[in-house]
Amino acid sequence: MSSESNVTIRRATAPDAAATADVWLRSFAAALPSVVRPRSDDEVREYFRDVVVPLRETWVAETTDPGNREIVGVMVLNGDLLSQLYLAPDRRGHGIGDRFVALAKERGPQGLHLWTFQVNKPAHRFYERHGFVAVEYTDGSGNEEREPDVRYVWRP
Repeated sequence: MSSESNVTIRRATAPDAAATADVWLRSFAAALPSVVRPRSDDEVREYFRDVVVPLRETWVAETTDPGNREIVGVMVLNGDLLSQLYLAPDRRGHGIGDRFVALAKERGPQGLHLWTFQVNKPAHRFYERHGFVAVEYTDGSGNEEREPDVRYVWRP
């Protein structure tokens, strides 16, 4: 895996909301084609604009190429919950996710937890590689998508 040295990670600001939502939409569609989203694209964009960016600890990965700055990843923390980690599909496997997880662990040194869908096997491998352990499997009745999921926990 190559590291993306032309990518910086920083806190999201209000003007980032639309691009951040677009990364989420593209990533979700590519990684989870069988999962039915309960919200329209416009509702997702509104949620990022009105809730995620202003009210959550939202981080973005942005290219640093002069004249071509682009948001290529998003990570959202809500206390000890790593609630979102999505990368532009063409940026997977280049170390950005590793950098996000390292930052999440730095921000949550007592431990973290997250949910991912059971069908998302690449996410399982990714989180397990970073020391997260699956501790709970559900039938999906507790999430909006009604998709079976798994809860992972990381303890230092």
